[in-house]
Amino acid sequence: MNPQKLPFVKLHGCANDYVLVDAAAHPVADPAALARASADRRTGVGADGLLLVLPPADRARAEARMRMFNPDGGEAEMCGNGLRCLGKFLFDRQRVGREFRVETLAGVCAMRVEATAADGRARELSVEIGVPDFFRGPALDEPFELAGRALRLSALRLGNPHAIVFVDDVDHFPVTSVGPAIERDPRFPERVNVSFVQPTGPDALRQRTWERGVGETLACGSGATAAAIVARRVRGFGPDVAVRVRNGELSVHWDGEGKPARLRGPAVEVFEGVLDVE
Repeated sequence: MNPQKLPFVKLHGCANDYVLVDAAAHPVADPAALARASADRRTGVGADGLLLVLPPADRARAEARMRMFNPDGGEAEMCGNGLRCLGKFLFDRQRVGREFRVETLAGVCAMRVEATAADGRARELSVEIGVPDFFRGPALDEPFELAGRALRLSALRLGNPHAIVFVDDVDHFPVTSVGPAIERDPRFPERVNVSFVQPTGPDALRQRTWERGVGETLACGSGATAAAIVARRVRGFGPDVAVRVRNGELSVHWDGEGKPARLRGPAVEVFEGVLDVE
């Protein structure tokens, strides 16, 4: 059997990188297998995930639909950096205007192109992530014991489940050992994205994130949004928060309880290519 020739685009938001496939034009039979193969940084393209662009289920509610798969093949409900990359793909190819909506498993997300480059392509985009849902298990700035380590942790759902842990020195915190332990803790049966956050000034944070099914990434958009929301709730931050991730900066606006949060940041197209898929 001859392999399928599958065109793709490589994009990133603050170095949180993705392989994007227009699955409406080029159907993908096994997205989980494609995610595992394409995300491998030695034998594949290399990415933090696979994005599929699909037609919306309801064209009255959205212009496109996104499915996102982690490198382990698991499907995520939504992805802030991935949405901006997908939005750039659509806008640059004149499939949407400056304001548009994208369906995800977490619901419909309103998006906007905030800045363009000299050639007219999207440079910065914002996405309405959704209304945060604080759930038990633990919930908000509660004690969390883990292998003899005393932490304080906040848990919320923002499309995906997130855990936020404030630390004194995020650069030297053992993210790669504590992150996976929290991710797979039985108190989070769905597993959880874990962001370790250090306040650095008024309405400013530094963040490192351990993503479920991925590992530590250089940025996490929904994690940055979750961190800003928790900082407002428990640290008295204002509605606009700058979040410095490992490879850039994201900004979050949240008007408070019952309101949706909006994430803004860059999106970059790196290259196009063709995958041979068995």
